[in-house]
Amino acid sequence: MTQPLVAVSTDVRQFENYTWHAAPRQYLAAAIEAAGVFPVLVPSFGERLDLQTLLDRVDGVMLTGSKSNVNPAHYGGEASEANGPYDDARDATTLPLIRRAIERGVPLLAICRGIQELNVALGGTLATEVQEIEGRIDHRAPQSDSQDERFAIRQPVRIAEGSCLAGVFGAGEIMVNSVHRQAIDRPGGRLVVEAVAEDGTVEAVSVADAPGFAIGVQWHPEYWAASDENSARIFRAFGDAVREHASRRDYRAAAE
Repeated sequence: MTQPLVAVSTDVRQFENYTWHAAPRQYLAAAIEAAGVFPVLVPSFGERLDLQTLLDRVDGVMLTGSKSNVNPAHYGGEASEANGPYDDARDATTLPLIRRAIERGVPLLAICRGIQELNVALGGTLATEVQEIEGRIDHRAPQSDSQDERFAIRQPVRIAEGSCLAGVFGAGEIMVNSVHRQAIDRPGGRLVVEAVAEDGTVEAVSVADAPGFAIGVQWHPEYWAASDENSARIFRAFGDAVREHASRRDYRAAAE
């Protein structure tokens, strides 16, 4: 089966005197195995990249989670050591990429940091250190040397009736592995809240007027995509949207 190309965001990290542009393995594996697409890493070089040419070549965009946070300067806040670390090169790449992908109808799946980037790109703001806000629960991972324990499926979220995700999961409650310390505060003007946690924290959004699939989730479906049905479903829905976009593009190319 043909694997359509999907652009994947990268983090900029320093390791052994090199600067690396990289993405965690579990996102790439889920893209290949659950979505059936070919992930292509996009280096975080900001304005040096011709994003229009990139979007001419790919049929989807996936934004990964990360330890870093979106710099608050992008939504009217102030950077601080407590809120960091930041990855300004990633911000400079993903924020314009999101806006252009939505404009062109290229399917978009935004996970964890990705949903926060999606919100900021569309004019929204973020709440930092959610666990310190009165009435909110602690959404951070438990302290453990085991990644399986840290990313265990333990938190219920409620999918809104009639939402895009209701078409994927059905309306009502599902269990997820939401691991984060900041979240959407004020949603961007074009965003629709698709799912919330028990404490009201926004856990999923869609872009209301997007011409293509455009979904963000705060949880981590990539981690259990090989063994958890709900985790796999979001990737399958994304993969289907990517293949549909690829088919339309092939049709237009043939017509020309």
